[in-house]
Amino acid sequence: MQPNETRIPRREVLISLASLPLAAFVPVLAGASISSPLYFACREGNDLYRVTKASGIPCSRYDHAEEAVGRAGQGSAVLILAEDYPKQTARISPKAYQEIAAKRLRLYVEFPSSVPDLPVGKPQHVAYGFYHNILERGVVASEAFGPALKRLRILALHNCIYVPIESPSAELVLARVAGFDTAVYGLPDKGVHPILFKHPTKDILVATTKLSEFIEGRYAPSEGWLYIWRWVLEWLSPHQEFALSQWTPDVHPTFGKNQLLPQGVEQVAFRRGVAWLSNAKLFVAPSWKKVSYESPAMRGALLGPLPSWPLGDGSDGVLEGFSSTIEWNGKQPVGWNLRNDCIGEVSMSMAFSGVIEKKPENSKISANLNNFIYFNSILASGPRGNPQSPSYGLVGWTLPQAPDTYYGDDNARSMLGSMAAAGLLQSNRWDEKVLRCLLANLRTTGVLGFRHNSLTESQLQKFGWRHFYDEKFVNYHPHFEAYLWACFLRAYEKTHYTSFLDRTRTAIRMTMAAYPNHWRWTNGLQQERARMLLPLAWLIRIDDNAEHRGWLKRIARDLVSFQDRSGAIREEVGSAGEGQYGPPKSNDKYGTSEAPLLQQNGDPVSDLLYTTNFAFLGLHEAAAVTHDPFYFRAENKLASFLCRIQVQSEKQPELAGGWFRAFDFGRWDYWASGSDWGWGPWSIETGWTQSWITSVLGMRDLRTSLWDVTGRSDLGAHLNHLVSIMFK
Repeated sequence: MQPNETRIPRREVLISLASLPLAAFVPVLAGASISSPLYFACREGNDLYRVTKASGIPCSRYDHAEEAVGRAGQGSAVLILAEDYPKQTARISPKAYQEIAAKRLRLYVEFPSSVPDLPVGKPQHVAYGFYHNILERGVVASEAFGPALKRLRILALHNCIYVPIESPSAELVLARVAGFDTAVYGLPDKGVHPILFKHPTKDILVATTKLSEFIEGRYAPSEGWLYIWRWVLEWLSPHQEFALSQWTPDVHPTFGKNQLLPQGVEQVAFRRGVAWLSNAKLFVAPSWKKVSYESPAMRGALLGPLPSWPLGDGSDGVLEGFSSTIEWNGKQPVGWNLRNDCIGEVSMSMAFSGVIEKKPENSKISANLNNFIYFNSILASGPRGNPQSPSYGLVGWTLPQAPDTYYGDDNARSMLGSMAAAGLLQSNRWDEKVLRCLLANLRTTGVLGFRHNSLTESQLQKFGWRHFYDEKFVNYHPHFEAYLWACFLRAYEKTHYTSFLDRTRTAIRMTMAAYPNHWRWTNGLQQERARMLLPLAWLIRIDDNAEHRGWLKRIARDLVSFQDRSGAIREEVGSAGEGQYGPPKSNDKYGTSEAPLLQQNGDPVSDLLYTTNFAFLGLHEAAAVTHDPFYFRAENKLASFLCRIQVQSEKQPELAGGWFRAFDFGRWDYWASGSDWGWGPWSIETGWTQSWITSVLGMRDLRTSLWDVTGRSDLGAHLNHLVSIMFK
């Protein structure tokens, strides 16, 4: 006996213990069972095994199911994981199942080839939509996971493959449901597939797909899977409590919500954002042309260029970006379209890089991209290059599918990018082509300053350009109109051609009078406000008065009223009657068109494809012209937010430095409703998102504005010649 110990008579101890209620022993018994390990049949790198081991939970691993079952002690827990997924289901022999039953083991098995007493169908793929978008998501179907993960909570299993097994009840199912966090219309009557369920008569927990590779597969939102795995492990060992360590997702924001940002963070974000275009190998090289957009087999969203392929120099364009689809291994397909808007916008980013980083190779890429648009592709040739054609001067939308479609907004953003690049590169090579495109869009804009969202070659050949020029068309829709108005204001200042100003001023006045109740909105009202900032700021450049400043402040205040403390701008949808693409109104409508990232106002999501990127530019231009601290504060908060949420990933380096479309600033994760059929939450657009964010960061670094950068061209030198051809 040690000096400080007191010996208690054994008889007294027994009497004391006998007087305690049975419930008093439960914590002791639970603690005693913690030493009982979990028996894994998996590879050493399996995500679930790694997290379990890192959490200090006793576990042992074996390569084969039979070995894990054989080593497991009576009444212990075994996990058989599907290591050949998605090519091969997990094979468990009848003998192993017999031993499991004899030892009264609790079993978790995933993507199995067989389950006792339950028929297992052939592996099935999650349902696809029109643009290869994923229609089915994981849905919590019971109250098993407690208040943290309630019934009808939505989870993303991404591009999963599962084996059909019928079960009357399940904890987790796969179904087509509408909603942001919650399946707002409940589970559908048909097409609900069990994903995680308890065997009706045996101690077996069945997952019909591979759930254990939740980190590599980038299952989302990340926090939800912590609760699922805690419940699974506690079902396997009912007398234990499992404190799983939080893991870092393979693809995650660069900084935390409240993390102190280092000095020079914007410059680093700019460099990373521009480098992403090359690191992701998005500049087309001549040697892959026949493999990419000229091949029907490669059209649409497919996996990206192979590592062995050379990187282009811009002479053959730049790819559209990454699709929102996430494959089982965390990879994302690439959109192989060559879009005029994206190419022009990327030329701007590369030009900023050439100046700021003193990289002549990036300046060369910028010039080559503009040469591709205006000289070396069919985007500006064919009927678009024929002075007798009503489409003369317009630039086609995209290759290879739609060079004969002309969106005014896409032409506008491409021209803004080309003008900015020309100014930064100190080149007048594209001035005549850009003015030709400006005049082509002007002559297809009506008397009141509005233009149809898009026109086609067949429409123009049928009606002629003057039909649209003389039309009294009205379209209170800034998403499609505003940036063309900004271009016209820029063109007026350089040329003094009054039609640029007169029609634009009329349209802006009418649009402001119609705000907000009669505005059309595309995927949300916030993006319309964000788009309107640029022409309103530039109208002040042309005509600085109290009314114009009031218009700008009104739109900016309404936009910024939705800015979170983190700097994020929350999305909002407007009145239902004015929306073009609203949230899905039923489960069946989920994934059938373009759509917002939210399901209802209040969902804590930012849209970096349609709102945040353009708000960043608009606030910057508003601050530059007014010097009002209100705009500077909002812009600075937004800049910090964008630096924080820029993608960081060692596992998927092709995504590092990008910005996904969606960000949930409530849980600080990449998450949203995925109902949009073409550009979902995890898409990255080379134009739109990436180019405008990096370019505004570049402007901030150079202490300049888009107005100043685009003002270095000599558009006026070509005016009389082109007007005589195009307006006769």
